[in-house]
Amino acid sequence: MGDVPGYVPFDCDNHYYEAEDAFTRHVPREMQPRVVQWAEIEGRRHHVVGGTISRAVANPTWNPIARPGALHDYFRGNPEGRSPREYLMDREPLPAEYVDRDARAARIAEQGLEAVWLFPTLGVLYEELLKHDIEAVGAFMVGFNRWLVEDWGFDFKDTIFASPYISLADVDLAVTELEWCLENGARTIVMRPAAVWTAAGPRSPADPVFDPFWARVDEAGITTVVHAGDSGYSAQGYAGDGFAASVFTGRRGPTIKAFNIERAAHDWLITMSLSGMYTRFPNLRIASVENGADYLGPIFRKLGQQARKTPQWFDEDPVDLFRRHVWMNPFWEDDVYEVIDLMGADHVIFGSDWPHIEGLPRPLDYLSEVQDLDDGDRRLVMRDNVRHLNVLQPVRA
Repeated sequence: MGDVPGYVPFDCDNHYYEAEDAFTRHVPREMQPRVVQWAEIEGRRHHVVGGTISRAVANPTWNPIARPGALHDYFRGNPEGRSPREYLMDREPLPAEYVDRDARAARIAEQGLEAVWLFPTLGVLYEELLKHDIEAVGAFMVGFNRWLVEDWGFDFKDTIFASPYISLADVDLAVTELEWCLENGARTIVMRPAAVWTAAGPRSPADPVFDPFWARVDEAGITTVVHAGDSGYSAQGYAGDGFAASVFTGRRGPTIKAFNIERAAHDWLITMSLSGMYTRFPNLRIASVENGADYLGPIFRKLGQQARKTPQWFDEDPVDLFRRHVWMNPFWEDDVYEVIDLMGADHVIFGSDWPHIEGLPRPLDYLSEVQDLDDGDRRLVMRDNVRHLNVLQPVRA
C-alpha cells in the first residue's frame, strides 16, 4: 500500500451482500413467482428468478464467503499459476459489515475512508433474467429499492451512499421511481450497461422514448452510475454457457466471456455519445463503475472517425463532450495513468470493489496504483471527483 494521503479518500465502488428477503420483502406475494423465490436443490439454496434457477453465484446465502480480494493475485497476472478455484478455497463466516450498515460504517472508518458509494451484488444481475416480463422487472426494481432504503439508506451518516437500481423497461414507472429516489435522498442512481427491453422490444438507452426519464435526470442533476452487471452479452458461439463455470472452477480454459463487462460498457457509452445525449441533455453526469477502461482509446478513435465522416450530425466534438460528461473508474489492474491521460485527472474516480473477490483486499491498496501522480491529481482521483458527483447539481432557472 502506498503512503496514506493527508486527506480521507472516497471509494466509488463498494458492495453489500443482499439480505435473504431483499428481493421478496416488498414484492407483492402474487408477483413473487414471476420475480424472485428461493428453492432448495440438493441441500443448497438458490434463487429462482422469473422461473429460472440463477447460478450467478454459487451461494446466494453468502455464508461462508470468500475473502475480499481473494482473486487479487490472479488478476494481477497469476504469478503462482494457480487456478481461480484454489484462490477461493479460503472462506470465512459472513462478516457483519457485509449486511449491516452500522457495522459497515465502523469498518469504513477503520479502513481510512471518508465515505463509499454502495452497490448491489445480485441486484445488477437479475433484470436480464426478467427482461421478457416488463411487469416483473418493475416489481423487482420497486421492491428491491424499498428494501435498500430500509436496510442501508441512501445517505447513512454521511458515510454510506447506497444507490437505488433503475430499469428503463417501463419509462413511466422509471420516471415515477426516479422521483421517489430523489424524494428519499438518493445521491446517485445505478443501471446496467445494456439495451433496454421494453414491451416493444429492445431499444437503445438513448432512444427518444426514454427522453422523459433523462430529462428529469438532467433537471435534478443526479449522477447516473452505469455499473457492471449481467448485460445479456453472449459469446455468439465462441464459448459455452456459464462464465463462472469456465473461469472460476478451472474446468475449461479462458474464453471471450471474460471480456463481456468491457464489451457491454463500450457499447453503452459510445451509444450515448453517438446519439447526441450530452447535447440533448447538457447536465447529464455519467459515472462508469467497475466496467474497466481499456476500451477508452478505441472509443475516442471511433468517435473522432464518425465526427469526420458525418460532421453535420455532431453539434460539438463528441470526444470533448464525453470527457465533460463521463467519469471513468478503471479496473485497478488497468493502466490508470493511461486513463488519466485520456480523460484528465478530474474525470477519473477511485473504486476498490470491496469486499468482492475480484476487488482489492483493502481499499487503500489502490494508493500504489496512483503513487506517481502529483498530489493534486491524486487527490482528485482518490476523493474530490467522487465528492463532486455525490452532490446533486440541479439545473437552475
